[in-house]
Amino acid sequence: MPKSKPEPATTDRAARPGKADAPGLPGAPVLGAVPIEEPTEPRVPLPPKPDQRGPAMVSPTGQATRVDQSERAQGGEYLTTAQGLRLPDTDHSLKAGPRGPVLIQDHHLREKITHFDHERIPERAVHARGAAAHGVFLGYGTAAAVCQAGFLAEGVETAVFVRFSTVLGSRGSADTVRDTRGFATKFYTEQGVFDLVGNNIPVFFIQDAIKFPDVIHAGKPHPDREIPQAASAHDTFWDFVSLHTEATHHTLWNMSDRGLPRSYRMMEGFGIHTFRLVDERGESSLVKFHWRPKAGVHSLLWEEAQLIAGTDPDFHRRDLADAIEAGAFPQWELGIQVFPDTPEQTFEGIDLLDPTKIVPEELAPVRPIGLMTLNANPLNYFAETEQVAFHPGHLVPGIDITDDPLLSGRLFSYLDTQISRLGGPNFAQLPINRPHTPVNDDLRDGMHQSAVHTGVAPYKPNTLGGGCPFAAGADAGGYVEFPVPVAEGATKVRRAPASFDDHFSQARLFWLSLSPVEREHVVAAYTFELSKCTQEAIQDRTLRGAGRRRPAAVRTGRRRARTGPRPPAKPWRTPPPAPPCPRFGRTGRGRPRAGSSASSPTPPPTSTSSAPCAGPSSTAAWSRWSSPPPAPRSARVPTRSRSSAPLPMPARSSSTP
Repeated sequence: MPKSKPEPATTDRAARPGKADAPGLPGAPVLGAVPIEEPTEPRVPLPPKPDQRGPAMVSPTGQATRVDQSERAQGGEYLTTAQGLRLPDTDHSLKAGPRGPVLIQDHHLREKITHFDHERIPERAVHARGAAAHGVFLGYGTAAAVCQAGFLAEGVETAVFVRFSTVLGSRGSADTVRDTRGFATKFYTEQGVFDLVGNNIPVFFIQDAIKFPDVIHAGKPHPDREIPQAASAHDTFWDFVSLHTEATHHTLWNMSDRGLPRSYRMMEGFGIHTFRLVDERGESSLVKFHWRPKAGVHSLLWEEAQLIAGTDPDFHRRDLADAIEAGAFPQWELGIQVFPDTPEQTFEGIDLLDPTKIVPEELAPVRPIGLMTLNANPLNYFAETEQVAFHPGHLVPGIDITDDPLLSGRLFSYLDTQISRLGGPNFAQLPINRPHTPVNDDLRDGMHQSAVHTGVAPYKPNTLGGGCPFAAGADAGGYVEFPVPVAEGATKVRRAPASFDDHFSQARLFWLSLSPVEREHVVAAYTFELSKCTQEAIQDRTLRGAGRRRPAAVRTGRRRARTGPRPPAKPWRTPPPAPPCPRFGRTGRGRPRAGSSASSPTPPPTSTSSAPCAGPSSTAAWSRWSSPPPAPRSARVPTRSRSSAPLPMPARSSSTP
């Protein structure tokens, strides 16, 4: 009788036939056991893990293909060239004898090395380090009173792809640095792609896009030494923000606990700008978008962030991916603040076109309009997370822009940077960027054109193409810009309106909304950041400006910024043991009391949660919603530990239209 083959050795001693597909811990690269020896029997590529999902199977022109996702990935059991030629060896170059020179005719060597040399593309100038996930958005239908967008209708499910990111650091920087976080969402709606491209902080550093290169140049590492990485604690950043005082409000948020989120799953998101919504009647309203995490809003302590950055720089990435793989799908509720669309585009004295200002929720409550659930990890980081291209100009009927000067500049910049970063104008044909609705755009050729267009008349008007494609009016689902009147008698000027001149009142409003513990965190953050500045003039200038929003903290911050943190206390003799603590059953030295358990609980370090800043109450708060506004929240933001219950979410009212 033929002898049976021995069972292959594996890295998992417990692995036996029948257990190969047993689920493992989140983060394992493959399911089941891996053999110690390299397999030699040809087989097809292994399938992806159950928590992973790629972009939808649509053609470069947005049409469903009915093709399985596995047919888009590598296939076949044998190694080949890019042209499909099977290869017997990929470990040795072709040489004239075993010790001879490498031959230039080695086509496999040239193809393999050349492709490797071109695998990297330019990383994003900002938001380079990111993590992303697939999900679904469910409309509540409560937005129908102000918006005609189809994906917001009740019960409509829309596929989404969300990318979280840090702003200043490179792709290889750490996750838990003090920084603003990007929160960009791509909705694949039946009316086209809608991108909501925001941050975890509701305001921005600048009011006009022309200053964007300046603030980023100032925040990036010093150009001579490329130091420091992913940090604002250096001279150029504080030199800029102390002179450009419209950055004051955002800087204060960044120095608060909001600059150190506990997890992407526990982070709010904001559209920052004011948008214009149009309803079925053709009437408009102004809105601000808010994402509210179901897990609550939580932050790290500065000491925790430093330790995590050293031990696991991928902490936020890993946390998001592992949670999804484990089935703990993160969720956010999308809400809007609604304001009347008046010619002044102001509300309660707040200029709605100023991206450095918020509207306190006591004046305009946030109304939930839908729920987003992230339920799948990407199949391939580069193909999806790195190549996804967001753009604030990707709009759908019912959602329009305003004259916010920062938003206007972003409408140009995002399109321009995608062409540079992704190698040409056809980035919308990349699988992750393809719309889930038919595309007939008359755009042709260009680098990386992957659609095979037909016909001879890619122009309008035409008869050779049968007149196709035809213009779509509003009745056919066409996007029609809202007819906003232009100011009569306006002249071309390079200046901002007078309402943009207030750079400090809302910063002070935010400071007053913080609890004493959170204020101490802010003072400590300014202390650390300014202590890294080598120029005393920059420290003085920053603290002089800080005194206009929080005078009580200036003296402390000035002293600490110049001298650094307080020196450690001198050591003293070890005192005798303190009486045992009745709660934990331990002595003052941390030793178990006789008869007590050595594993008695110890309180965890306190992390903090944050909430949007509160403002003064209003007797004239305006809302087009029929449901009553929620009660005003306290101006004091409570400090909570990570183990506390999630923040309460606003409930949908049955009377909401």
